[in-house]
Amino acid sequence: RPGGAGQPPPEGGPECSGPEEPGGRSGRRLRTAFSAEQLSTLESSFQRQQYLGAAERRKLAGRMRLSEVQIKTWFQNRRMKLKRQL
Repeated sequence: RPGGAGQPPPEGGPECSGPEEPGGRSGRRLRTAFSAEQLSTLESSFQRQQYLGAAERRKLAGRMRLSEVQIKTWFQNRRMKLKRQL
């Protein structure tokens, strides 16, 4: 199994890509499994500010070792979750 000591298994990390689909299409990523610490950071950021600008998103992504797209998508999904709850 790839990955040494101290590294998460590939399927749990943010850089996973899905297996190639039978139809020949690939490029779709697997769902990102955020750690409890990452979720806590994302939730606290969301409580302060529901919309992130590019600078805040870049800073948060660098601090959390996630891509800006993952941060952006998480915030979009979290806003939709809040909207459904209201």
